[in-house]
Amino acid sequence: MPDPRLSALPTPCLLVDEAKMKRNIDRLSAQATALGVSLRPHLKTTKSVDAARYVLTGGNGPATVSTLAEAEAFARVGVTDIIYAVGITAPKLDRVIALHRSGCNLIVLLDNVVQAQAVATASRSSSIAIPALIEIDCDGHRSGLTFDDPTLLDVGRILTQGGAALHGVLCHAGGSYGAVGVAAQAKCAEQERLAVVNAAEALRGAGLQCPVVSVGSTPTAHAAQDLTGVTEMRAGVYVFFDLVMAGIEVCCIDDIALSVLTTVIGHQSTRGWIICDAGWMAMSRDRGTAAQDVDQGYGIVCDSAGVPIPGLIMVQANQEHGVIARRPDFKGAVPAIPVGTQLRILPNHACATAAQHSGYNVIPETPEATLMNWPRFGGW
Repeated sequence: MPDPRLSALPTPCLLVDEAKMKRNIDRLSAQATALGVSLRPHLKTTKSVDAARYVLTGGNGPATVSTLAEAEAFARVGVTDIIYAVGITAPKLDRVIALHRSGCNLIVLLDNVVQAQAVATASRSSSIAIPALIEIDCDGHRSGLTFDDPTLLDVGRILTQGGAALHGVLCHAGGSYGAVGVAAQAKCAEQERLAVVNAAEALRGAGLQCPVVSVGSTPTAHAAQDLTGVTEMRAGVYVFFDLVMAGIEVCCIDDIALSVLTTVIGHQSTRGWIICDAGWMAMSRDRGTAAQDVDQGYGIVCDSAGVPIPGLIMVQANQEHGVIARRPDFKGAVPAIPVGTQLRILPNHACATAAQHSGYNVIPETPEATLMNWPRFGGW
């Protein structure tokens, strides 16, 4: 039976399964407790005050964000402990100072002398010791300094002597997104841990303070077995999960709490196509599973209850049209799906798909309860 609550929704739209989301949150919270570190959730995936309330201890943090717009939105509702986990630029420091003056302790991230000098200058001119983390590179994935780079100590000294505050070190094991299975991800987690612990020891050995040692990626957060020397871990997509995470075995398909509700609008029977009203504007262009062993196209097709339909994926996405078809290697029967049928599509990348929408339609944990609506925001 179609869910009458969903039947009333205009499509395409974003759905969240509250029960699955809470299960995902509880899983990582238990992992952080077992490892003896604090959990600093990354709010970039949800970009929603309502969703954030599920993961923020006491409602005011700690939290991680990826834009100043996120920091400002969460600060307005009382989140006071935030890491802005993208390298800072000088023109953004006025907004950082404004957040501090509003009562939010916003911690910035940097990995070079130019950034450190800018933060030190802004700290002196504002009489606010802006806290900064030095980004550490553990796998060559993106930004950061290696723990043995002499620049690490140069940056630490500029911050400490220039009026800013050296808050600690931070690492993101982005390479773990290509590691399949818990054993490979645990290896990445240990590599990440060693990189930041060694960096912290180098700073302390030079007489510099390093109170915070922060690690984080969704794969390593779940797979880590020992976080000795680490003070906190960060993760974001774990709240919803997605097909990329399922493809590297961090979660199961049934753990994915986010989907796009769509309606069948036609067929191209000779091609075996089902046409729906969710194109890339609803799903995003992200094809993150294309490099994995199982290519999920633009997403796995489910019935309106969220149960995957064997053999069906979204194989093509135009701006407002999605093309659903059988997997090339699927030999089973595909059910007839009439025009007007509602389906759900599980996304490759939760962050990218959520970014296409202005809010979430939340299916409550309590059966038959009224749907909730959570606004989300974007921008920088």
